[in-house]
Amino acid sequence: MNKHAARLPRLASPLMGSIITLGALTALSTQALAQTELARVGGAVITLEEFNKRYQDNSKFFQFNPPSKQAVLDDLLKRELGIQEARRLGLDKDPAVLDRVNTVLYQALLDKQLGKDLEQIKISDTEAKAHYEKNPEIRTSHIFVAVRPGASEPEVKAAKDRISQILKEDLKGGASFSEVAQTRSDGPAASMGGDIDYKTRDALDPAYYEAALRLRTPGNVSGIVRSSFGFHIIKLTAIRPWDDADRTVVRRQIFESKRQSLFEKYMSGLRGQYKVSVKKDLIKE
Repeated sequence: MNKHAARLPRLASPLMGSIITLGALTALSTQALAQTELARVGGAVITLEEFNKRYQDNSKFFQFNPPSKQAVLDDLLKRELGIQEARRLGLDKDPAVLDRVNTVLYQALLDKQLGKDLEQIKISDTEAKAHYEKNPEIRTSHIFVAVRPGASEPEVKAAKDRISQILKEDLKGGASFSEVAQTRSDGPAASMGGDIDYKTRDALDPAYYEAALRLRTPGNVSGIVRSSFGFHIIKLTAIRPWDDADRTVVRRQIFESKRQSLFEKYMSGLRGQYKVSVKKDLIKE
């Protein structure tokens, strides 16, 4: 080592040492103030900093009648008493409690990692209109034969045979769509001639919506359509124009789509960081 370099620390001004000492003392004083003990419950300490933060948060939330300092302190004491008693009873190891804690952690992660990106999502009128033109609000009527969840193959076949008969013998026989829906259809819409009013894409079964949209012109009637609820014959009765659309709903739909894309992208990245294995044969449909 260079002998001059070894002496360099000794050449520093005495004032420098004072400044360093003063800075260290200030930091220690600040740290001590931040950790000033206000109350103690068992072995847990409630600090003055913790109390002040809780009091300020309450003052912001209750603008017109904020709780007193004593009320805020009482709440902190009760909270700590409750936490310690819960731990004594072993609730911190209870599977149901741990599941709730993990749910909070999961949501906190998403808020922290995706919150800023979600705040930056902007949706223009042009984008909203383009989206709506592909996903308009539609009004339809349907003749419906229900298929219960988990139905057997014979039950599904019986339902399909029934709606095929309705299509062949009733509709093609000259009866009006509304009349057939009233007399032969399942579900609450039957009494209204099959009308289910205006619906957005997210309010309808995907297969139903896509089939209705393919009809293009109001008045057109589909063939037999299978949805997750059963079999339908669909009549497109109207498409709400953009000028009459609820643009708040449209923007919400676009936002949800973008939010889902951000979520899937983030989760895909996480999946690449952790080992994931699934025994899919255990959950066959």
